Amino acid sequence: MPSYRVSLAVGLLQPGVDPADVLPAAADAARELVTVEAYDVGVVRGRARITVRFTADDDAAAHRVADAVHDRVDALADTFGGTLTRRWGNRWQPA
Repeated sequence: MPSYRVSLAVGLLQPGVDPADVLPAAADAARELVTVEAYDVGVVRGRARITVRFTADDDAAAHRVADAVHDRVDALADTFGGTLTRRWGNRWQPA
């Protein structure tokens, strides 16, 4: 089963949202549809970026997961530049 990852930058949080809730919410959104392999937050070019890695049957299913993650996080904070990539060997390529 192919491995995918969805990444998106997170900006200003909605009022009342605890920053510690954003990454688990993103992982939970994916976990409702597929098996989550890992999730992480980092800083890229001065912006927080969350990444959720998961397995899915195909690209269409992975896009549904990416949409679910984006929708969940977008309800909690401003989001920017979401990407979905698929692992091919030891490289990540756009899905």
